Amino acid sequence: MNKKAKIIVLHMKELIYTGLFILLALVFVFLIILMFSSNKEAEDSAGIYTPGQYTTSLTFQGNVVDVMVTVDEDSITSISLHNLEDAVSVMYPLMEPTLNHLSAEIIREQSLENINYSEENKYTSMILLDAIASSLEQAKTLSSSVSENQLP
Repeated sequence: MNKKAKIIVLHMKELIYTGLFILLALVFVFLIILMFSSNKEAEDSAGIYTPGQYTTSLTFQGNVVDVMVTVDEDSITSISLHNLEDAVSVMYPLMEPTLNHLSAEIIREQSLENINYSEENKYTSMILLDAIASSLEQAKTLSSSVSENQLP
């Protein structure tokens, strides 16, 4: 049995460098985990929308009608028409009743998904839903840019 003893020589300088490298790697991993976990909490606490009133303008035969959507942090609170002139309401008599119906459903559902409208008001409903979606997109865009600006 011929076993030879192996002698390992470690220099103190190399041990210190290795220890510091392992410590820095652990700190780096900890900071990455901390960074990604805090972003999710910030997004959850920020809410879906930036509270306020957002408008999208529609033009009907040269007349501008504003669809105003009011939101708070987590929900849609109201949807209404503004600057609706008599000429537009006479030419498009289904505009107000259709918006009232859509508004009630959207506020109840808090979403634009699966909104029911009659075939009689199909095109009016589609135009109004596009305007409402545009206003909600403004509220979401502002919310995400505000939350990004708050992060360091």
